[in-house]
Amino acid sequence: MNENQLSKRLERAGELVPFGSRLADIGSDHAYLPVALMLQGKIEFAVAGEVVQGPYQSAEKQVRKNGLSEKIIVRLADGLDAVLAEDHINAVSICGMGGTLIRDILEKGRVTGHLNGQEVLILQPNVGEQVLRQWLTAQGYTILAEDILEENQKIYEIICAEKKEVLADYSEEELMFGPLLLQKKGAVFIKKWQREVNQRKNVVEQLNKSKVNQQEKIADLEKEINAIEEVLKS
Repeated sequence: MNENQLSKRLERAGELVPFGSRLADIGSDHAYLPVALMLQGKIEFAVAGEVVQGPYQSAEKQVRKNGLSEKIIVRLADGLDAVLAEDHINAVSICGMGGTLIRDILEKGRVTGHLNGQEVLILQPNVGEQVLRQWLTAQGYTILAEDILEENQKIYEIICAEKKEVLADYSEEELMFGPLLLQKKGAVFIKKWQREVNQRKNVVEQLNKSKVNQQEKIADLEKEINAIEEVLKS
């Protein structure tokens, strides 16, 4: 992967970034996404935020190599602390982390004011999508687009969200599976949830063998198994 050949998941995330955005890419690693979008002429400015020294230096090098130092600012900072008011950021991308970590980054940014609520969010959690959707809903975001894809035998979901005047009202089922993904139920969606239901059944089997009473955990898992099987059947 490089700035000219993004991974499938980053390429899809990039497609959801609005044209002409001022983008903050948090956990930017080599800054591949903002560099690629800038080279495509899709964004006008970007901040590449990285909390670890090594990836921060890699991002700086990548930006310099492409002659984009005036258009992409690389900052060593924790999460959305990389964003300054004068950046006038209107889109935020966070890719390749767990959903709980992405949620925590967004929540901290909300509390500190580095996330003002006017930005389009493009989020690619590796796991924990439900946790992330729950936070988005609680904070008044509407899910504009969702995608699910498989790359290198791993399945990834991408969520694009923005605050709207009319609050979205998602069911527990929609928060678990994704309101827009539920409507499509494509091949990768089916594959993911077949895998998820099998994993839960294996855990229940192991818990049933435990000498400690695990009935509460088993009941929760069986509820999830039933919900998944209902979706797969419908």
